[in-house]
Amino acid sequence: MLYIFDMGNVIIDIDFKRVLGVWSHLSGTPLATLMERFSMGEVFQKHERGEISDEQFAADLCHEMGIALSFEQFSAGWQAIFVGLRPEVITVFKKLREEGHRVVVLSNTNRLHLDFWPQHYPEIEANTDTMYLSQNLGMRKPEPEIFQHVLEKEGFSASQAVFFDDVAENIEAARAAGIEAVWVEDNQTVPKYFS
Repeated sequence: MLYIFDMGNVIIDIDFKRVLGVWSHLSGTPLATLMERFSMGEVFQKHERGEISDEQFAADLCHEMGIALSFEQFSAGWQAIFVGLRPEVITVFKKLREEGHRVVVLSNTNRLHLDFWPQHYPEIEANTDTMYLSQNLGMRKPEPEIFQHVLEKEGFSASQAVFFDDVAENIEAARAAGIEAVWVEDNQTVPKYFS
C-alpha cells in the first residue's frame, strides 16, 4: 500500500497564531488586527507553488497586512509556526515501512519552511520514502494534478493509496481522485487508524 501523509497538524503540530503573535510583537500591530488582515490568498498560494521568492512573499504579505518588518523579522515569525513533532506518527511510519509499505509526505510548504523543519525534525525524512513538496512541484493541494503526480511517480493506483490530511478540501480532492482519505482531527487520528 501507499500511505500519503500531510505534514502540518499530521506529523508536526503547527499553530498559525504563533506566527501572527511574533509579527504583532515585532510590528507593534495588535494581534486581532493581524488576524483580520491575514489570508491564505493568492500571494500565499504562489509562494507554496514556488512561483515567487521568499523575499517577494515577505514583502507582499507585509504590504497586505499593512506592517513593516525586515526579512529577518518576517522569517522569525514564519518559523514560529512549528510547535513540535508527533512521535506517535513517526512510530507508525517505522511500522508501515517494516511491513513493506511505501510512506510518503505530500505537503503544501515553501522554501522558508524548508530552511527550518528538516534541521529541527530530521526524523521525518529519515522515516519516509519520499517527500512531495508543493514548491518543488509547482502545484499544491487540493489541485487534482498533485494527487495524480504522486500516484504516477509511486506506481500505485488510487485504490492502493490512503491519504491523511487535516484540511477538509484536501480530503475531498483526494476522494474525488479515488483515494481513501482520512481527515486528521487530532494527534490520535493516525495511531487510532492503524491500531
